Amino acid sequence: MSTAPSFKPFKLALIQLGGVGPDKSANLKHAREMILKAAEGDGSAGSKPSLVVLPECFNSPYGHAHFPTYAETIGFTKADDIEVQTCKSESVKMLSSTAKEANVWLVGGSIPERDASDQRLYNTCTVYSPTGKFILAAPTHRKVHLFDIDIPGKITFKESETLTGGSSLNFFDTEFARIGLGICYDVRFPELAMISARKGCHVLIYPGAFNLTTGPLHWSLLQRARAVDNQVFFAMCSPARDMNAGYHAWGHSMVVDPFGKILAEAEEGESVVQVSIDPTVLYDARAGIPVTTQRRFDVYPDVNNAQ
Repeated sequence: MSTAPSFKPFKLALIQLGGVGPDKSANLKHAREMILKAAEGDGSAGSKPSLVVLPECFNSPYGHAHFPTYAETIGFTKADDIEVQTCKSESVKMLSSTAKEANVWLVGGSIPERDASDQRLYNTCTVYSPTGKFILAAPTHRKVHLFDIDIPGKITFKESETLTGGSSLNFFDTEFARIGLGICYDVRFPELAMISARKGCHVLIYPGAFNLTTGPLHWSLLQRARAVDNQVFFAMCSPARDMNAGYHAWGHSMVVDPFGKILAEAEEGESVVQVSIDPTVLYDARAGIPVTTQRRFDVYPDVNNAQ
């Protein structure tokens, strides 16, 4: 594994995207407009973000019944094989061209993806450099843990009715940080975040869409726990809440620092959350509470050794 880049200050923007409806072309157009808006910063000098993030399932309505209809084929297996404009996915083409136009690193939320080889469906995140290129060793991160829950009287949801879980953990390197990836329900499984942090990730970013049952219970709690456990910055980017949609997202996109402090949090509607990431906070957390050097692998195994 390559050495992680030096952690440097940078600005992060989360787009809590609203207005996602049945018209995919309209969804993509609006997402593009919001990426360009976020990339402008707040208009002040030095406010332009280096990294912009979209929410989970930004190009279609959220729900397992919709995934087969909106799924797109990406079709690439290696990042160095990719000529993005030959890709079959209209979402990938839009994200690539917009990252280049905005001159930002872009975490493209997630989209329903159909694998060209076996037609299985995945919930998939793609990432782009400021030149519009895919930058992962594998060009996608597929949601590892599928959202299959049943809370009586509250919510029943089974992604596994249409989706297959991914089988790899992914991160990417920028000139300012190593960034780990997950998607929504992955946040409930601490091993994924642990391994990402032990592979040198400074920041973990999970596009997600908690609902009005799980959001009030655990949205903030889980992010703060993963941040404190691993002494990293942690962020989740949600769709905006739309009570006319079939699935009601919690919203509240947020960024948490390595001490568990919430640096910024959206409300429910469409908005852009902008945060300055200060590496000093990570180093202070690890120096003051040195859990990274006090683990007892003579007593329990290192989960990173399985990777």
